[in-house]
Amino acid sequence: MARHLITSALPYINGIKHLGNMVGSMLPADVYSRYLRQRGHDVLYICATDEHGTPAELAAKEAGISVAEFCAQAHDAQKAVYDGFELSFDYFGRSSSPQNVEITQHFARRLQENGFIEERAIRQVYSPADGRFLPDRYVEGTCPHCGYDKARGDQCENCTRVLDPTDLIEPRSAISGSTDLEVRETKHLFLLQSKLQHEVEAWVAEHEEEWPQLASSIARKWLTEGLHDRAITRDLDWGVPVPADTWPDLAAEGKVFYVWFDAPIEYIASTKEWADADPANRDYKAWWYEAEDVRYTQFMAKDNVPFHTVMFPATELGTREPWKKVDYVKAFNWLTYYGGKFSTSQKRGVFTDQALEILPADFWRYFLIANAPESDDSSFTWEHFAATVNKDLGGTLGNFVNRVLTFSRKKFGDEVPAGSPAGEAEAKLGEQIAELLAEYEGHMDTLQYRKAAAALRALWSAGNAYLDEKAPWLEVKTDLEAAALTLRTAMNLIHLYSVVSEPFIPASARAMRSAFALADDTALWVTPEQAKALDAVPAGTAFTVPPVLFARVTEEDLESYRERFGGTEAG
Repeated sequence: MARHLITSALPYINGIKHLGNMVGSMLPADVYSRYLRQRGHDVLYICATDEHGTPAELAAKEAGISVAEFCAQAHDAQKAVYDGFELSFDYFGRSSSPQNVEITQHFARRLQENGFIEERAIRQVYSPADGRFLPDRYVEGTCPHCGYDKARGDQCENCTRVLDPTDLIEPRSAISGSTDLEVRETKHLFLLQSKLQHEVEAWVAEHEEEWPQLASSIARKWLTEGLHDRAITRDLDWGVPVPADTWPDLAAEGKVFYVWFDAPIEYIASTKEWADADPANRDYKAWWYEAEDVRYTQFMAKDNVPFHTVMFPATELGTREPWKKVDYVKAFNWLTYYGGKFSTSQKRGVFTDQALEILPADFWRYFLIANAPESDDSSFTWEHFAATVNKDLGGTLGNFVNRVLTFSRKKFGDEVPAGSPAGEAEAKLGEQIAELLAEYEGHMDTLQYRKAAAALRALWSAGNAYLDEKAPWLEVKTDLEAAALTLRTAMNLIHLYSVVSEPFIPASARAMRSAFALADDTALWVTPEQAKALDAVPAGTAFTVPPVLFARVTEEDLESYRERFGGTEAG
């Protein structure tokens, strides 16, 4: 079996993430990780909080605590939410770790040795009102390319163009709002990406045909416009320090590496954090250094694509060391809220901690993946959410499980009935299930989430169609053996659903699977050929009826959600 390294874009430390962040990186990575583990692959799923940069400093100042304390608390708060969503990280680290300091400084030294870092005097925005140099993202203004009036000095989140603060029209301090800005001289380190352009182009060319169009088109756009040398240090108090043994003057001035230089390196560092917890059995370099047998898949929203397809590969290439580079970039568009942006300040949209307060994680997991913004942006509305979970989870899957187990217990007791041998209807069902399962596997293997969800839904629907065709509530009046066969077959479908639905809805899958008292129920996955037989749960197996798997989202619920979170078309 292959070894699979999986990472999702690091969630920034400042604040709990909204549903768009969840579906744009972490949740699809988790679904894929769970699926691969079930198929028997060796999987390492790594993520971490991205803890450096000005926003963390400002949030800590506002909270009246040190930035280190703020980040520790925020990391734990985020991790609790991800645990609530049942994200199956093998390790969830922190970019402020000693391991990230060590590896980031190592990368910087190697890049310097190979002639890809240069110290330059630059003129940078200084705010007298704030008494400090302003990092790029804390200069705001109008994007010169698309006219978006809240563009940051590092990137316009509207058109995704990379910017310098001096590019902005009518710039202002994002801290104080002051437009009294000066440009002063200061020294910084630059990564000479221009010298790596051809190497990055060649590397992208090897991979882009396999990547989804969204990822390859963004990478190609960057390369076509040409790679520019980028400053990789900042005047901040919090971050990975510039090493004094290589740049003593800059280290003395307290320079730190730019968060976008050290954050991708944290994928490696987080793996080292994981390995350092059990050094006798784990080796981070086995996954990252000369790791030709590893397939590396990254998950991210489209705004992170340039950094992962161009900037980080350039960094890795420039070290002249055999660091593992991404094989497949799964990029997502935006999930919007009624067509507009999620906004904490405007109380628009659902954030992940709030989502778990009102409904179980499986509701959110299923809806988000079934409507993943793969080919274009998708819009969250409460009406669409309720219709989806009520129909698919409640009406199709939950109703099937409940009516089969309840009816069988009523008519045949607490064990799976034997009944007649499987007949023509069961053979036909087995073929159909095998075909749908193969389709589901194909979509999961190629990371086509909406199509995978449709195939899973079709598997659930096949059980209902079989039940309606056989009508055991009528069979039981004339042929008990025939009714028992139908119910035994339906129970085997429930067990099958518990296995193949696990990547999407793990808690519900456990509830379905634990309904049957199978002593040796150890199968991780069911192949299409195995599924054909529908005989994993033999007659005589004790079973219980689980509580209702998916409570209906009512119109009254919707009214309260719309009132709490907003629920109107964006203006």
